[in-house]
Amino acid sequence: MADNKSKPRGLGRGLSALMADVNPVEPSSGTSESRAPDMMVPIEKVFANPDQPRRRFDQDDLDDLTASVKEKGVIQPLIVRKKDDGSYEIVAGERRWRASQAAQLHEVPVIVRDYSDLEVLEVAIIENIQRADLNAVEEAAGYRQLMDKFGHTQEKLAEALGKSRSHIANLMRLLQLPDDVQEMVQRKELSAGHARALITSENPSTLAKKVVKGAMSVRATEAMVRKESADPKPKVAKSPRKSSVEKDADTKALETDLSSWLKMQVSIDHVSGTESGTVTISYETLDQLDDLCGILSR
Repeated sequence: MADNKSKPRGLGRGLSALMADVNPVEPSSGTSESRAPDMMVPIEKVFANPDQPRRRFDQDDLDDLTASVKEKGVIQPLIVRKKDDGSYEIVAGERRWRASQAAQLHEVPVIVRDYSDLEVLEVAIIENIQRADLNAVEEAAGYRQLMDKFGHTQEKLAEALGKSRSHIANLMRLLQLPDDVQEMVQRKELSAGHARALITSENPSTLAKKVVKGAMSVRATEAMVRKESADPKPKVAKSPRKSSVEKDADTKALETDLSSWLKMQVSIDHVSGTESGTVTISYETLDQLDDLCGILSR
């Protein structure tokens, strides 16, 4: 029975409860009501989660929040869990804690939850995803973590987080870009629209630098990528890995089985006399590509 606790939970009451902690009901317009805390805790007893997935905190945003905390206090309590030594580890609300420190508050309001390590990570990821100032790559990485670590699907994430499935799918495609292009998005040198336009390019890093240098619009970026695709490419010597030998019955049967299972066309090209070859999977729609990515990620 104990082993069951370590297994990823399906979406349902578990995620709904976590979402309720991260996104409490908004107070009525014109009121300053906040969610009632369980208690006030000395700020020196509260510590950040060392496994917090968010590493970047915009200083200007923190300065604005600090000014707000000085004037109105901490409106929304921090979500914490109590440690064996009597201290409290932040589950959600690290920005509020940092701003409270800068505002020199002596104590902060908290809501105490008995979360497991996995639930702490899940709440931290959800909180980060729900933040308005999260850049597109960070948001995409959050979705990827929720899918990889907890077995959540794009459809269920979209439903739980109030996002469209296409929004999640489009952002996650940004993770296909080279690291240097993703860094440009995180530094806000490129928008998510620019980055999406570069996904199909054969030279995204080179084109990304041109986009930034020329301050190009998204439409201009899309046109540049189309032009790159339309330009005749230099002839490349045919790969010796492709075999012109007629495929044997076993290979054809395997192609048929894989095509039937994936519901996509699969071609297997085995290099005669070796143990190597290539498998080509052809998709007809972006939905099929999403399905394939989901299968491969599992």
